[in-house]
Amino acid sequence: MQKVSQEELEKLRQNLVEDSQMEVNYLVLTVSSCLIATFGLLSNSAAVIIGAMIIAPLMLPLRGLALGALEGDLILFRQSLITVSAGTVVAVLLSWSVGRLVSLPASEFASEILARTQPNLGDLAIAVAAGFISGFAKIRPKIGDAVAGTAISVALMPPLCVIGISLSQASWAASWGAFLLYLTNLLGITLACMLVFIWGGFYLEGSRLGRALGWVLALTGILVIPLFLSFWTLLTQARVQATLKEKLLRETITVGQQVNLIRPIEVNWNKKPPEVYLSVRAKTPVTSKQVSQVEDYLYERLGQKFVLVFQVGQVSEVRSDQKDPATPPTPTQKTTASPAIPTPKGASQPAIKPPPAAPKRQS
Repeated sequence: MQKVSQEELEKLRQNLVEDSQMEVNYLVLTVSSCLIATFGLLSNSAAVIIGAMIIAPLMLPLRGLALGALEGDLILFRQSLITVSAGTVVAVLLSWSVGRLVSLPASEFASEILARTQPNLGDLAIAVAAGFISGFAKIRPKIGDAVAGTAISVALMPPLCVIGISLSQASWAASWGAFLLYLTNLLGITLACMLVFIWGGFYLEGSRLGRALGWVLALTGILVIPLFLSFWTLLTQARVQATLKEKLLRETITVGQQVNLIRPIEVNWNKKPPEVYLSVRAKTPVTSKQVSQVEDYLYERLGQKFVLVFQVGQVSEVRSDQKDPATPPTPTQKTTASPAIPTPKGASQPAIKPPPAAPKRQS
């Protein structure tokens, strides 16, 4: 697309200046979306988190940040940066306060929280796609901002809330992972918006454009290294978990024949060595000796130590041609045996001594 006119560029700039103002509406929406997202994360409710994503306003100043960087407009850039920073600080402090009140231990963090503590290259791709939608919706007025707002808030508000929740429980590793995800999404969205603005012809000078893109690309490139390592770790864990399941089901008698898996195998990779949880049904009890033998076998085959945890549910078969077992007496229906009474030889009834006769009354 060719470069737009100065009037169109100024019109877009004025719109982004209005979007980047830190006013009451922005703060109210930030607080509301943060509270909803925080409680949704603590209750592990994806539906509640989606509700917070829809109303989160963090998408508004990011486009101003992108255009301000492209044009070298310090006023727009500074205003957008202040608004984004204020929303970030408010969200972290508010979620930290809620986390302190609820006091959910870090060991009990549910999947919705843990999913946002291990960012990878896939998250960067999502952020870039969301930024593209946001920027494209701004330069094409026929596309509603609600579409872009939903896409952006998916990437920003939940990680901020995870940072606050993790800090409230002194879980530094989880808070760092969530911060890395937030920073990745922030840079990915800004970079995508800048590219869309350039593609749409909304820029002034090539020199400023090159410097702005260079800085954002450099910062994003630095983040690619830990994101790639995390992505590679996830792939490695997935391969090991698939191999682990195959070895357990096909090459061990305990898991392959004597028990039935009722849920997929779960591995806690945060433990050293990793813990493997197997939810099974069994007709006979699983002994600790069997578990130890399977652990030794896995170590020989995979070269890695695993701790197996069997969660066993006993199974009993009942058929129509079987006799029902005798019902034992209930605790309230106790029977007691009477002492044996000797019977004289040849007598048909037990010998019972008659009671003494009552004394006659004297007149």
